[in-house]
Amino acid sequence: MNNDDPHFKELYATVRVPGSKSLSQRALVAAALAQGDSVIHNVLVSEDTTYLMDGLRGLGAKIIPATDGFSVFGTAGEISNSGKDLFLGNNGTALRFLTALVCLGKGKYILTGEKRLCERPVGALADALKAMGVNISCRNNCPPVEINANGLSGGKVILRDIESSQYVSALLLCAPYTTKGIDLTLEGGVVSAPYIELTINVMQDFGAKISKTGQYAYHVNAGEVYQGRKYFVEGDASSASYFFLAAAILKKTIRVEGITRQSRQGDIHLLDVFEKLGCKVRSAENWVEVTGGNLIKGNLTFDLNEMPDMVPTLAVLSAFREGQTIIENVAHLRIKESNRLAAVVAELNRVGIKAEELPEGIMIQGGKMKPAKIETYNDHRMAMSFAIAGLSARGIEISDKKCVQKSFPKFWEELNKL
Repeated sequence: MNNDDPHFKELYATVRVPGSKSLSQRALVAAALAQGDSVIHNVLVSEDTTYLMDGLRGLGAKIIPATDGFSVFGTAGEISNSGKDLFLGNNGTALRFLTALVCLGKGKYILTGEKRLCERPVGALADALKAMGVNISCRNNCPPVEINANGLSGGKVILRDIESSQYVSALLLCAPYTTKGIDLTLEGGVVSAPYIELTINVMQDFGAKISKTGQYAYHVNAGEVYQGRKYFVEGDASSASYFFLAAAILKKTIRVEGITRQSRQGDIHLLDVFEKLGCKVRSAENWVEVTGGNLIKGNLTFDLNEMPDMVPTLAVLSAFREGQTIIENVAHLRIKESNRLAAVVAELNRVGIKAEELPEGIMIQGGKMKPAKIETYNDHRMAMSFAIAGLSARGIEISDKKCVQKSFPKFWEELNKL
């Protein structure tokens, strides 16, 4: 579309998002395992990535700040053992990735974190590692995880009806360093599938050989390991979503820099949903613009299984839309940083919006928000979604602003640009 398009209003604000949390974490793990050294540019520096980097340093990787990123001196798969517990905060991705990664080392490792992390499941991953001969134990399928490691054999692995794609990514990331390689098959329900593709992309970027032998079946060769390289982390599509939301509810044009609609991240497809709801979108190589208009009315249903982190964003937009919205196929949100389904419903009810939890999702009835102090449940996505609601609805206050440190430390700075 050209700049004369009548659907686009004068630019209201321009904001910038940090590097992708998902890509930052995958690239850091690959670089830490690689032969040779890497420079990773535009890494997200946040609470989550700091916990991961500290964990990788504890396993022998040297990671030091560089211009616009970090230099990572790879271990060539030689995992060391400091004898200290790996404390990972509330970073579920790091916990699951490093649970598999430490199996490549030798000796006893303990992985743990904050109270909420120790309530988040890791049992299916532990079972898969046990099937490969790993001596691993965890409490009620949750951390702390204790591993007596002696290398990882690999072989055939089947995961059934998993509640997190991170189990798959954890096994795939370590697969080139197993003795036999891995043939991994997923059966039954698969959640957040785009994150598995993101892992495969990063593995290939760092030189591993991986092939799909079925829709959800993967083969990774042993010995074809990661090679150090220069790597640029694209902007975070999840973080961008809050400013897409702002454009939609303010009926303004907002440009988000550092992101492209051609992103490999699954969450960029929230733009498709926003277009269906009446927003206009255009993009270039390094920005996306969203213009809000009159939102489509009526009863609508959206399946967000492949982008579950976008549920709070869409739920808040649904509160401003006339009609009922059902967000379905996202039961796995109950094991995120908070029980995200219960949290979203509770806070929508608090601001006077009718919402209820369903077995597989939530229902929201659009209405008028009233002033309220929002509980965040120490969940960054709750804080950011409801902060955007406060741009349009008066009297919305966020009780714990610091929790955005997990993924977007400069969120409040960028929000002030609006």
